[in-house]
Amino acid sequence: MINIIIVGAGLIGPRHAQSVINNPSTNLLALVDPSPSASSVAKTLNTLYFPSLSALLSFVPNIPHPDAAIICTPNHTHVPVALELISHNIHILLEKPISDTITTALPLLQAHQKHPDVKILIGHHRRFNPYITKTKEILESGSLGSILALSGLWTLHKPASYFTGATSWRSDKTKGGVLSINLIHDVDLLHYLFGPITRVYAEKTLPQRGGPDGNADHTAEEGAAITFRFASGVVGTFVVSDCAPSPWNFEAGTGENPIIPKVGGEGGGFYRVLGSRGSLSVPDLKRWSYDGVEGEKGWSQKLQVEEFEVYEGVPFDLQLEHFVQVLEGREAPRCDAVEGLRALVVVDAVKRAMEREEVVKVESVEEILARNE
Repeated sequence: MINIIIVGAGLIGPRHAQSVINNPSTNLLALVDPSPSASSVAKTLNTLYFPSLSALLSFVPNIPHPDAAIICTPNHTHVPVALELISHNIHILLEKPISDTITTALPLLQAHQKHPDVKILIGHHRRFNPYITKTKEILESGSLGSILALSGLWTLHKPASYFTGATSWRSDKTKGGVLSINLIHDVDLLHYLFGPITRVYAEKTLPQRGGPDGNADHTAEEGAAITFRFASGVVGTFVVSDCAPSPWNFEAGTGENPIIPKVGGEGGGFYRVLGSRGSLSVPDLKRWSYDGVEGEKGWSQKLQVEEFEVYEGVPFDLQLEHFVQVLEGREAPRCDAVEGLRALVVVDAVKRAMEREEVVKVESVEEILARNE
């Protein structure tokens, strides 16, 4: 049995805790969070509570030494918490993003190089979503031919309450914004499906909350139109906005987030992948081609459509199953620290492209690590 602790009792911590409870190979050892209210969360999870990692470790050997931890703390605390865990040889599943900036993320990769036996999985859990698993399977089958281009959307409307109270930091351009909070998910999926992004350009959408006629305190970006070039030669466009009522986003398309009603394929695809032999829309998973058409293939012929089935599965549970296999040495991390940093580097490049109104070359993680050795 693998003893796992949850560090952070906010919204996402209990979701991870439930996955740990449900998995037959894992035991929820304790919840760690300095907030006084966290003890009541621990009670609802029927687990031990400690205000800090040092308090928990001082209680060993009265309890087992934790084998692994799932970090669910605010972004800027991810790396300090991870470094403390590494120093105690505790394996890590770290919620995305890997950190709030490239600079603050680097110590984690440097520490991992010194402690390679500690396993690190970055929690870009959408890599485990059944819709994405099936999409990757279709791409790897070669049935689309050479991938030429793609288009994507993450567009929905966030309520005013999303930016108030304890989460008012989301309206601050140095901490929040739709690029760091939301686009980073899609960037990671694009890397997973199509390989590294090497060049970006971006234009801002018209501000609705901030700007001259809006709330002066709302400085975070609200949306952008982006172009991507991948190392493979694939090109892509992407529109992101958190001000537009729309079904064209990952959550509404897949039903992954329980607070966002599922629209599914009825709303059309939030991704469109264009290949030389066929094209694919996601999440409805329809492949369009001229397969089986007699004579010259082209626009005068009727397109044929093939629909794919998707198995059921909860991404957080599937991610934990993978984490267990990583800890047991049966699989390599599907999203390691390098991949986690790679997504952050692209989002940073998009921000710079948008602010400078110029094309930005995306520096590779390998180049960044070499420069900071």
